Amino acid sequence: MVKDTKPMLIGEFSRRTGLGTATIRFYIRRRLLAPETGRSGGRNPYAQFTERDVQIAAMIRFGQSLGMSLKEIAEVNDEMQQVGLSRERSVELMDIQLQAIERKAADLIIMADYLRAKRDWIAAGKSGDEPELALNALCSL
Repeated sequence: MVKDTKPMLIGEFSRRTGLGTATIRFYIRRRLLAPETGRSGGRNPYAQFTERDVQIAAMIRFGQSLGMSLKEIAEVNDEMQQVGLSRERSVELMDIQLQAIERKAADLIIMADYLRAKRDWIAAGKSGDEPELALNALCSL
């Protein structure tokens, strides 16, 4: 499938990425996105987005889903734009995120076990000791 290479205005970019226009403008102010400015729009030239911007938006959302802050994402983006990411740095960043995901996965297992035990306790008529969630057992709290 051949990708359309002509520039997109913010509305089309919004539809392609699933991001609201306010979020897109926020990302531009934070320098997470840097669309070109076209000739249309007079004194306020329209932002024109490319397929590369679509990929950057996907990476921003991916980073956020991993628990990265926008500041962290911007720092990595700046590093990537200025000097590029070495193989070692790329592996280091991925290791950090893998560790974060593994901690979250461990927490989710603890929470799922607690909810299952609590549901079973309630379904059994609340007989016996009520299950307790040991908050200190959660890694990321």
